[in-house]
Amino acid sequence: MRGRDQAATAALRSALAAIANAEAVDAGEHARGAAGSEHFAGATAGLGSAEVARKVLTETEMCDIVRTEIADRQTAVRQYVDGGHGERADRLSAEIRALAAVLTPVAG
Repeated sequence: MRGRDQAATAALRSALAAIANAEAVDAGEHARGAAGSEHFAGATAGLGSAEVARKVLTETEMCDIVRTEIADRQTAVRQYVDGGHGERADRLSAEIRALAAVLTPVAG
């Protein structure tokens, strides 16, 4: 991000958002066990009663999410190339390279 690489920044933000979405807990699942409020729909009674820990993803699960992000972009690149939108395809290709770099282990 500090290098002002817009394609890499967009790709990394997208991947982080996808990971954050995967960590989310189903709200309905948590609310079933909580005491509700008669005044507000969906409200729970008691300080902190609506808070629930997020799912903890393994490294493998996070890598799978990044691979899915790459695959989605590869599909879009093919569609853009077929549709004559080379500039958009180039940008997505740059995003793919940035995401692939995250998956590549760094040599110590």
